Amino acid sequence: MSFLDGGTFLCSRSTRTRGLFSIMDAVVHEIQRFINLVPSNLPHEATRDTVFQGYVIPKGTVVIPTLDSLLYDSHEFPDPEKFKPEHFLNENGKFKYSDYFKAFSAGKRVCVGEGLARMELFLLLSAILQHFNLKSLVDPKDIDLSPVTVGFGSIPPQFKLCVIPRS
Repeated sequence: MSFLDGGTFLCSRSTRTRGLFSIMDAVVHEIQRFINLVPSNLPHEATRDTVFQGYVIPKGTVVIPTLDSLLYDSHEFPDPEKFKPEHFLNENGKFKYSDYFKAFSAGKRVCVGEGLARMELFLLLSAILQHFNLKSLVDPKDIDLSPVTVGFGSIPPQFKLCVIPRS
């Protein structure tokens, strides 16, 4: 199933019916996984000598975890360099969460607004797709979706899109 082939998504704005929209949840999660706005977590300091995967991390060492090592893990997300919302769907087409999904950081410093941000992304994307048809001005297969690195972050590449009100 391709989500770039002009498929139509009709979604309710009610959060009570949100559970019915596994595909939309998968699309929202895949957008965040694929773009990975902030690939590195905040610096952490080892509070004691630690052994991690055979490596010794001495107490006091500053560690900067890279979240893209999780978000682009090929065992958890086959073809991680491709935009595939099915990464978040089970064999029955229902949404499945991945423990590797850490778009909002991890551990004690996880973003406190994660739930709100995810709900807002879901509602915004649902409202756009409910009220508009989106049409690329170029053949979708010619669009490079690879994120662009800017400073310490990544942003989606720019391309032209025609937004047509639904009748």
